[in-house]
Amino acid sequence: MTKRRRSTRHGRVRGGTLALALACAAVAGGLTGCGTGDGGAGHGPFQGVLDEQAAALRAGDRSGYLAAVDPRAAAYRSGQERVYRNLRSLPLVTWAYQVTDVARHEESATVTARLRYRIAGYDRVTTTDTERLRFVRRDGGWRIAAEAADSDTQLWEQGTMTVVRGAHSLVLGVGRDRSGLRRLARAADRAVPAVARVWPGRWSRRTVLEAPSSVADMARLLGSPASSYEGIAAVTTGEAGGGAAAGGSAPADRIVINPRAYGMLSDEGQQVVLTHETTHVATRHQTTRATPMWLSEGIADWAGYRASKTAPREAAPELARAVAGRQSGDGGGDGPLHRLPTDEDFAFGNDPARLARAYEGGWLACRMVAQQWGQDTLVELYEQAGRAGGGRSPEVDAALRSVLGIGQAEFTARWRSYVTELLG
Repeated sequence: MTKRRRSTRHGRVRGGTLALALACAAVAGGLTGCGTGDGGAGHGPFQGVLDEQAAALRAGDRSGYLAAVDPRAAAYRSGQERVYRNLRSLPLVTWAYQVTDVARHEESATVTARLRYRIAGYDRVTTTDTERLRFVRRDGGWRIAAEAADSDTQLWEQGTMTVVRGAHSLVLGVGRDRSGLRRLARAADRAVPAVARVWPGRWSRRTVLEAPSSVADMARLLGSPASSYEGIAAVTTGEAGGGAAAGGSAPADRIVINPRAYGMLSDEGQQVVLTHETTHVATRHQTTRATPMWLSEGIADWAGYRASKTAPREAAPELARAVAGRQSGDGGGDGPLHRLPTDEDFAFGNDPARLARAYEGGWLACRMVAQQWGQDTLVELYEQAGRAGGGRSPEVDAALRSVLGIGQAEFTARWRSYVTELLG
């Protein structure tokens, strides 16, 4: 299935009193060609149409923008009129296409193009997505008649878009009332300084939130089945590993809100969610494939909970149940406490209890480090773990020894005792 972005996706799942279990999955993708693969021959006419449309958008020329659209494609043209209005409401500094492949059939063609765009003041990098468009020959020239079903879906294509600017945030909503989007912006504005206090390094200190109208629309944005996001209050997309720092065209970070699950949270729960997701934005450049999920999700949860008055048992109900079962002799040994959560424990689609225990366990591991070694040491551990090579356990063990002075086996034993004492 085509993914919207090559990304690491972090999502918050509802669970417990404040819905604070989390889910995360790494998604590998990229830009692919289709059709003839002609290496550029024959791209010119289609590149010209897209260049003219992009220039018209940047210039605020509605007629010029719509001139690229087939006049007989009434439904598509109506949708493009709305897309034009939506895009003009954004502070776009970059909007351009590069045709990568063309499949021609006499009077029609399917064109694959890279769309590159950047939002001024919010995106430090240019985002690249894939568009697949159906062209038809009309009056001696080529015009766009439709978008292919497997093209990347954008929020501004899903309906009339409302844009709200906060002090540190930009909120884009479809099918959402302005007052609700303002509340989102206020919560996002509180999250940014909260995260900056625990992660003072270089990051934009700005967030862009996308608020679709339904879980189904959220799933279309993210390129996965809607069932993957049931109960997940928010998902953060972006490129792990510092792609932006390298000057590439990695995806910019977006926090995508699930209207159903997010709306079921208390005000405090919503704030924890957005602080958690903002932490992923802040730590993006230090997050690599070597960073274990218990650490990347745990530090985000730790940041989210720092200002919360929620008792640990309320925030970690599944792990508390596991501790109670172990102490009563019904838990089958250490159960989920026999090891730190693995990356597989965090996968979307897992059993909800397993998923919740994974996030709760990661949170308490980071909470323990912050309490026993200090906040600065937790940040140092995160950075050190992200510098490791392509593996997992040996590099994490080395990072723990380097920063904390103990290996993974001893760290796990201390974590087990900490969780048992805290939740028992």
